[in-house]
Amino acid sequence: MGTVFSQNKATYNYAIKGSDTLKLDVYSPENLSPTDSLPALIWMHGGGFSGGTRDNAGEIKMMEYLSNKGYIGISISYRLLRKGTETGFGCDCPKADKLETFKQAAIDYLDAAKFVFENKTMLQVNPAKVIAGGSSAGAEGVLNAVYMKPFFVEDLQEYDNVNFAGVFSLAGALVNAEYITEGNMLPTILFHGTADNLVPYGRAPHHFCSPDKPGYLLLDGSETISKKLDDLGESYYFHKVIGGKHELSSIPFDQIDTVLEFMDKTILNSEVIQTKKITTTQI
Repeated sequence: MGTVFSQNKATYNYAIKGSDTLKLDVYSPENLSPTDSLPALIWMHGGGFSGGTRDNAGEIKMMEYLSNKGYIGISISYRLLRKGTETGFGCDCPKADKLETFKQAAIDYLDAAKFVFENKTMLQVNPAKVIAGGSSAGAEGVLNAVYMKPFFVEDLQEYDNVNFAGVFSLAGALVNAEYITEGNMLPTILFHGTADNLVPYGRAPHHFCSPDKPGYLLLDGSETISKKLDDLGESYYFHKVIGGKHELSSIPFDQIDTVLEFMDKTILNSEVIQTKKITTTQI
């Protein structure tokens, strides 16, 4: 018999965009008192912008785990703009379409976060301790939302009240790590395999498309992001798996306590910690 978690779950609509009613699930500890204001993780699932749901089994398990550890876990849906498209999200998908997909995913994420910040009292979320997190496509959406807001968002004032305290990325990348600056840097947790064939580990083409393909688009993966944060003196926890592929986008349940400890020290207590953990795949 598995662990039974005690938490409350509530679902809210955070936006309606075309035919999509976008929802988020909020998992709260069951024993919350009315005056509690807790740290939160807002999570964006993976699926290549064409699949996945906010209530995948892994997402539910992580949200329940977080709520059992004194966090508010928030799992969001967003528009899957590549679902049912002829060109998908690989090398046949034109660069402009990829950038537009990243842009809209970042905006959906920011809209979900805006809902959380505007309803912080009702949700019992501490607005100074909101962590942005995601896996694979969701990690790309999150990293671009956090670090490339000026590139992707026309009306920055719309999100003036959205301020994240940290980032948690599983096999993610962003369009240009040069957008990470002293002004926007945050404690960041990164998991990535060096042999990821979809989302580049360093600076490389998305899906490793050749330059003659419509979908050729350079991205900066976890190695490049961690170097940038290192240079800026910001906290990060980088778990690098030599030979690891895109399975590093899976939620690392055996290491969640280590992740939460890093969050507690750097995000909640403002310590500066730079950790690079290197493992190899088991063959």
